[in-house]
Amino acid sequence: MAKGTHDTLPDPRNADILISVNGALKPRAEATVSVFDSGFVLGDGIWEGLRLHKGRFAFLDAHLDRLFEGAKAIAMDIGLDRQALVKRLYETIDANGMEEGVHVRLMVTRGIRSTPYQDPRVVVSPATIVIIPEHKTPLPETVEKGIRLFTVHVRRGDPAVQDPKLNSHSKLNCITACIQAAQAGADEALMLDPHGFVATCNSTHFFIVRKGEVWTSSGDYCLGGITRGNVIRICREAGIPVFEKNFSLTDVYGADEAFVTGTFAGVVPVREVDGRHLTDGRGPTVERLQNLYRDLIEADVATRQRP
Repeated sequence: MAKGTHDTLPDPRNADILISVNGALKPRAEATVSVFDSGFVLGDGIWEGLRLHKGRFAFLDAHLDRLFEGAKAIAMDIGLDRQALVKRLYETIDANGMEEGVHVRLMVTRGIRSTPYQDPRVVVSPATIVIIPEHKTPLPETVEKGIRLFTVHVRRGDPAVQDPKLNSHSKLNCITACIQAAQAGADEALMLDPHGFVATCNSTHFFIVRKGEVWTSSGDYCLGGITRGNVIRICREAGIPVFEKNFSLTDVYGADEAFVTGTFAGVVPVREVDGRHLTDGRGPTVERLQNLYRDLIEADVATRQRP
């Protein structure tokens, strides 16, 4: 069975979690939104995935920057300032008694529409804010042995069509990419940009290692990944040559190592791309970056204050 970076073992505690819906804490089975909600009707909204470590949200400032910048870009009023939103996040995890091994999905939609129509002027309520905290940790097998990728026909779009810089609820292109990869027997999809260069994966960012250098895409056609940026940062601080550049599948097939990054699983090795074997698990560079990334999380939460 395919195992993507977001796979995890079932945790029975998740059956009893409390979910924040516009500030009200609801049991999982009762946490609902209107069928006229903008996110349900049209995918009109933005979201963030957060990791909780030692009772603190890692890299929270960067995640909130992306959330509020995205809301501003689509002319959506979140309805809370940063301080109030952080307070609500911590209220939610505190109500669930959570400290470690937790992934949180923070979702904001434009609110309820008077009719299922795309024009934002038919919105009749404030923004909908949902916070779903779950006990979730990456599978050790995934982090150690890695995943397999398949290059799909679905491309990352031109910013003039739907800007991939927006972490929007409208993820159908990524979903169709994921479907194609899964049907090909792979774990996740590798996606190209409109020019045929490697861009990103359907839910993670992609890197290769060649002759001691770390390469990732130019970033022109992918989300501004928080973990992606942190990995570039730790490479530079550790003296590992790292480049954001255009490269092709030929460069990928001949790489020494490859890996993907994301908030949930951090740094995950890629052992195979399109049937080309790269490594049996994590190579030396990936293992080093995993350790450096864990150190960075520790350093970040150690200085982070709770409300």
